[in-house]
Amino acid sequence: MSNHHQDKTTFLERLIFNNRPAVILICLLVSVFLFYQAMQVRPSTSFEKMIPLHHPFIEKMLEHRNDLANLGGNTIRIAVEAKDGDIFSKDYMETLRQVHDEVFYIPGVDRSGLKSLWSPSVRWTEVTEEGFSGGEVIPQTYDGTEASLNELRNNVLKSGQIGRLVANNFKSSIVDVPLLEVYPDPEDQGKLLSLDYRQFSHELEEKIRDKYQAQNPNVQIHIVGFAKKVGDLIDGLLMVVGFFGACFLITLVLLYLFTWCIRSTISVLVTTLVAVIWQLGLVHLIGYGLDPYSMLVPFLVFAIGISHGVQKINGIALQSGEADNALTAARRTFRQLFLPGMIAILADAVGFITLLIIDIGVIRELAVAASIGVAVIVFTNLILLPVAISYIGISKKAVERSKRDAHRDHPFWRGMSNFAHPTVAPISVVIALVLGISGFLYQKEHLQIGDLDQGAPELRPDSRYNLDNDFIIRNYSTSSDVLVVMVKTGPEGCSTYEAMEPIDRLMWKMNNTAGVQSAISLVTVSKQMIKGMNEGSLKWEALARNKDVLNNSIARAEGMFNTDCSLAPVLVFLNDHKAETLKRAVKAVEEFAAENNREDLQFILAAGNAGIEAATNEVIATSELTILILVYLCVAGMCLITFRSLAATICIVIPLILTSILGNALMAFLGIGVKVATLPVIALGVGIGVDYGIYIYSRLETFLRAGLPLQEAYYETLKSTGRAVLFTGLCLAIGVATWMFSAIKFQADMGLMLTFMFLLNMWGALWLLPALARFLIKPEKLAGKVGGSLLAH
Repeated sequence: MSNHHQDKTTFLERLIFNNRPAVILICLLVSVFLFYQAMQVRPSTSFEKMIPLHHPFIEKMLEHRNDLANLGGNTIRIAVEAKDGDIFSKDYMETLRQVHDEVFYIPGVDRSGLKSLWSPSVRWTEVTEEGFSGGEVIPQTYDGTEASLNELRNNVLKSGQIGRLVANNFKSSIVDVPLLEVYPDPEDQGKLLSLDYRQFSHELEEKIRDKYQAQNPNVQIHIVGFAKKVGDLIDGLLMVVGFFGACFLITLVLLYLFTWCIRSTISVLVTTLVAVIWQLGLVHLIGYGLDPYSMLVPFLVFAIGISHGVQKINGIALQSGEADNALTAARRTFRQLFLPGMIAILADAVGFITLLIIDIGVIRELAVAASIGVAVIVFTNLILLPVAISYIGISKKAVERSKRDAHRDHPFWRGMSNFAHPTVAPISVVIALVLGISGFLYQKEHLQIGDLDQGAPELRPDSRYNLDNDFIIRNYSTSSDVLVVMVKTGPEGCSTYEAMEPIDRLMWKMNNTAGVQSAISLVTVSKQMIKGMNEGSLKWEALARNKDVLNNSIARAEGMFNTDCSLAPVLVFLNDHKAETLKRAVKAVEEFAAENNREDLQFILAAGNAGIEAATNEVIATSELTILILVYLCVAGMCLITFRSLAATICIVIPLILTSILGNALMAFLGIGVKVATLPVIALGVGIGVDYGIYIYSRLETFLRAGLPLQEAYYETLKSTGRAVLFTGLCLAIGVATWMFSAIKFQADMGLMLTFMFLLNMWGALWLLPALARFLIKPEKLAGKVGGSLLAH
């Protein structure tokens, strides 16, 4: 080595480069083992992983799960539509029966709660001169004749199921399918299986939709529900493999244009792919699978690996012009870049780990998976890559190009260095301040928590799922968005007037709340029965104060109270599950509960899918700011420990904060709410962006210590590290931009957000960091100093 200071090797460097064959062999063996493990990874998720299990709403729902029958939220609704005519035809009713029976035998279905017109529990009731009369909607004598179809029509009209199981226009009817999260293996009753959402979704398509639409051309099937949405999401997100391939090819081309060396290009890509394989293998080893949200983690690992790999190759190419051989260049680059790379990776990992505070299983698994992925980059891109290059070297053409670049003037970089100029820097800071304040005010006013659209916002508006959901909303009075209020009393207390009268008032309040379609409870049945017992007179459609009358009136209110009448759910059907709708409904119930709760009567939130959404939104709302504060505290702490300078820390962190503010403003502008799918991206964007700032500042500090004035030091930084940062930001942004063409809106939104964050983080490091340095860094205090930061040589 030519320079004395470059001969000061560390123990870690000697350990690695003196044992290069062992390093490569160990990495090869680990790669083979983890590749086998990675091949076992399967898409998987569960209902409970998607919800905040320790939120009070969810705790109460799980506490009373057995009392709530099929109101827990994990249900499927299958609407069987008659294209021509109505449901009162022999062919239609036979198809509906076959659909009902077919669904009954699909694994994972809670058969005891399966409900359609063919269910014996679906009954009709009427008042006659002799009293009440009733029976099954489809009687045992049904034979498909005109007479029996007329009888069926009359029974449906008397059943109270119009708008619920039967469409308002009589052109379709519903099969209500509650699901079991865990169910006995059909082949081995002693073994329990978890519901496979993707497989279940496929069975619905193959055994229900495709089969019966082909069998009866006059029938069209519509399917909605959590399990179907997740199944469609997993299917669509498997396209991420195709986008990953596109990103790989784009990166290959751009990386070659950057290095002009096929050997170093292949080395960066292979070691980064090794990191992805290790991440997937380790995720499988700890028992995780791939859910719709953690599927973006392998791409993030690839992105971060490419970022560090480009820095290494760029450094080795620059060192190769002065080094005697590839080994020397690789060792010098390792010595120069290992610590800043390590600090950047630790900052990434710590930022991702902060997501663990969110009490939602899929986000916690994403945090662990991302942290594992970042950790393996230390071994693959910081250690394996320099060792591999020490053997294969950089092409002569690339070395010669680096030499020419190092000794010639670059007008582009010279122009960029003006960001550190005393005149330009204040303008940049003012622009950043205006953008930051404007973005903050805009996102504060417009950014919302939760879903902002009907149906499944993760899917495109014209997706089959959202079209099916729109069909059900248009044709039924009871939507698929149900908020369940649990009314708790003492044993045998739910049928007393003292309990039912407040329930009646709650239903009146909810029916007059914006966004609520209707509300039903045992009171609904009780009023109808009391009216029936009094010759159908409307003036008797009210609650009686006589206990015996009330007890008789709820006798047919099956599913509206538990076995000992100590819990009675109130079902509130909402127009949609938009954030504002949920907030209004929850607020109305909480206000009513605060006024009417007493020791023997409590109104408890919440079950149903809308209750779960409301709980999730509350967790996200309380966690969002906490997450960002923790991420920035962790990143700032790592920078402070590394550079031992508050000024350096501010220079690195402020551009990241600006990116976060503008990222939130962009989400508000595009109508994307902060929810389970989007919150992690905000934290992940910060983690990826800090790499740029750390690499640029560490190099800038080196030139400042050499005695260069700030603008000249920044020019030299741009010629070396800056070009790698610019390339990395553009390369990754172009690669992830392909996601915007995905059929899955969630993936397209993530592609847009990540593209924005990659570009803005890169631009913030190149533009704002030197401007802040002009005000905060004193070059004269650094000049000639060897101590100071951990990165100083």
